[in-house]
Amino acid sequence: MASAETVQIPNRSLFRQPEVCEIAQVQPYVLRSWEAEFPDLGVKKSEGAARVYRRADVERVLRIKHLLFVDGLTLAGVRRKMLEEAPAPPAEAAALDELLSSDARERILSVRKTLRELSAMLAHAPGGKWEPAEFELAAPVPRSTARKVASAPAKRASGAAVKRAPKKK
Repeated sequence: MASAETVQIPNRSLFRQPEVCEIAQVQPYVLRSWEAEFPDLGVKKSEGAARVYRRADVERVLRIKHLLFVDGLTLAGVRRKMLEEAPAPPAEAAALDELLSSDARERILSVRKTLRELSAMLAHAPGGKWEPAEFELAAPVPRSTARKVASAPAKRASGAAVKRAPKKK
């Protein structure tokens, strides 16, 4: 049985299912069952379109086949073995995850503090003595009525003359 190192994979980036089956020398139903066990195997182009595989996916299919048929592992054993063989995430990624999680915690605490302040503000009776920490809500100031009255004749004066229709008898 040919291993992943001895199989010639064409120098392309994407492969269709029949091509992968031919390269790995497995039936399509076998490949579909492996897709069910390894959901990240293959890339679905769009709804209803055929599944396509990257070169790395083809290499994984060959590795799965080797572990199953040559080493005699079960699918669960193959999954464990491939997790062990996977490279560890870089230390920078762990630091970034920690930074993002602490930032998220700070934002959540800030939102919680703001909600408590709003709750305290709403709990006081209208007209009661309340000292805001940073801001105060105030009703909008109504426009002056004098401005409305003064602007009305100006609008009529600037507009075109209005013709009245003669009264019908």
